[in-house]
Amino acid sequence: MSESTITILFLIFAIVSFVLEKIPLGLTATIVAIGLNVTGVLDVTTTFKGYVNSNVILCVGMFVVGQALFETGMANKIGGVVTKFARTERILIVAIMVIVDVMSGFLSNTGTAAVLIPVVCGIADESGYSRSRLLMPLVFAAALGGNLSIIGAPGNLMGVSALQELGLKTSFFMYAPIGIPMLIAGIIYFVFIGYHFLPDCAPGERVEHKSDFSDAPKWKQVVSLVVLILVILAMIFEEQLGIGNCLRFHRRRTYDRR
Repeated sequence: MSESTITILFLIFAIVSFVLEKIPLGLTATIVAIGLNVTGVLDVTTTFKGYVNSNVILCVGMFVVGQALFETGMANKIGGVVTKFARTERILIVAIMVIVDVMSGFLSNTGTAAVLIPVVCGIADESGYSRSRLLMPLVFAAALGGNLSIIGAPGNLMGVSALQELGLKTSFFMYAPIGIPMLIAGIIYFVFIGYHFLPDCAPGERVEHKSDFSDAPKWKQVVSLVVLILVILAMIFEEQLGIGNCLRFHRRRTYDRR
């Protein structure tokens, strides 16, 4: 069997597994990588170089920071502070979209949406607005916010890795020049056009909200927020701090060893 045939078979397996989700997505990807290595399509270096990619490590690190915000209740507190000042449904939708956009860009669009869904449901119950009219903008905002940075969405990270393989320079906010206009356009659309198409479903039984860990010590909330701010500042000023040069030096050494 030729290498191209083996690759196509593994690709079909991956697509089917991703669609059905009977196997965890991470396990599917690992099976494909190891399978291509065992069958001789890829060598060991090519198979496992992605696991030590600096962007992957960056994403893992940001997941830790983001989870700290979620576990300490700081993420919920940020969302609550921003949304409680809204006086009308339109303003509330804008406030929800803005906070979700920002958090999705620096944490994870999936994680942000997951943690803010119960928050927004609680706000809807207290304000009397339909949950469906608030949750739809939240989901779209999470998708748009993921285009602000390289870690906002999984696809962004893969694009950055491909560009780096070509020797092109990348940065943490490289998607922002395109993502920010898309974000603004999305908010404007929901305010003036999409607002009229939002579903107005009658609420059923009250859903028990998940614990937001708001009983965590306040100092932990402050520390998690400070760490996030410091990380963001370090990413913005990576050239001034010499972080970018260190990463490029590490990549050059990696390529030289091949």
